[in-house]
Amino acid sequence: MTKLEHWKRNTILFLSSQTISLFGSALVQYAITWYITLTTQSGSMMTIAIICGFLPTFFLAPIAGVWADRYNRKWLIILADGMIALSTLILAILFLIGYDELWLLFVISAVRAMGAGIQTPAVGAILPQFVPEEHLMKVNGANSSIQAFIMILAPMASGALLTMASIESIFFIDVTTAAIAIAIFLLFLHIPTHAKANQPQTTGYFSDMKQGFIYIKEHAFLKQLFLFFAFFMLLAAPAAFLTPLQVTRSFGDDVWRLTVIEMAFAIGMLIGGIAIATWGGFKNKVHTMTLSALLFGLCTMALGIIPVFWLYLVIMTVTGIAMPIFNTPATVLLQEKVESDYMGRVFGILSMISTSMMPLGMLIFGPIADMIAIEWLLIGTGILLFIQGFFLLGSKVLLKAGRSTAEQIDVDNLAKK
Repeated sequence: MTKLEHWKRNTILFLSSQTISLFGSALVQYAITWYITLTTQSGSMMTIAIICGFLPTFFLAPIAGVWADRYNRKWLIILADGMIALSTLILAILFLIGYDELWLLFVISAVRAMGAGIQTPAVGAILPQFVPEEHLMKVNGANSSIQAFIMILAPMASGALLTMASIESIFFIDVTTAAIAIAIFLLFLHIPTHAKANQPQTTGYFSDMKQGFIYIKEHAFLKQLFLFFAFFMLLAAPAAFLTPLQVTRSFGDDVWRLTVIEMAFAIGMLIGGIAIATWGGFKNKVHTMTLSALLFGLCTMALGIIPVFWLYLVIMTVTGIAMPIFNTPATVLLQEKVESDYMGRVFGILSMISTSMMPLGMLIFGPIADMIAIEWLLIGTGILLFIQGFFLLGSKVLLKAGRSTAEQIDVDNLAKK
């Protein structure tokens, strides 16, 4: 088998295993959310479930980043999947024998969040080990499309299963999909261990974590990119979390309306993922990210202005399209520019930012939404997001980092002449 065929085979196997595992996880996540909602009809219980679903990821992500640099990333992904599957199996058995206490669902949400916290840095860091640099954009774009497709399929499938079968059957489906994904990794996916994991580890975990923060501090483009990410996620909170409440207040409290806005966003993400995988973006990745950031800002403003529901759905779809066009080049930028030995820690810290800033934004904007119209919040944050987009164009450090390796060589050669 040639080197070209080898990386393509590994990529297909990797994406297949992730798709199978993600589908099972999404089924369970929706089932747990709806079970708690229908059983308790309590906002407080839903808040506890949300906290259990993100806090473990936030605290574990930087440590998991260290693990992703110290150990075999393939085995970390397998162990995270196995931990989630085992806890889900135990939960299914307990529910079957009649022990269906609510706190068990909170525990399982926390365990699943821990698994995600371990898996996310490892997945982000492992792709460059077998995907050639020039194909990273297409592979990450394809991965975004797959995730969006699951966002469309999983809630429908989970809802259908809950009407026809018990929640335990969904738990067993997740265990089965996790087992298949692990089998693919173990039996068919051959990825060599990265250099740092093959070396004796002479430093402690917290020393390695500190080195990760120092690495980010010493690389100006990482500092600026992460700062941009933090403010972007904070300002995006109203568009991400408050739009269902806005739709209920402004257009009607029909369940179908809440369903179609979620589907419109997911369909947009599917289109955006296909678009970025096919197109590949501008030569400079920061230009592509800027286009997306400006589009997202305009769409957020429009969501606060549009008075007609079908037009609102169109804008929501375009908002979904903008997301992969930003996330994919940003991910590839890190995969190309960060040294392999530090990649896990960098993705771990990015995961920590991603899981914390939107909930923090809700702590700010949630109470405000009870005092002023959500439309005004969307218009205000949309304007700020649009203005923030120009920060990317104004950063020479980020523009330089956004160039491909080949383009940077050309620029350096011109400078020498």
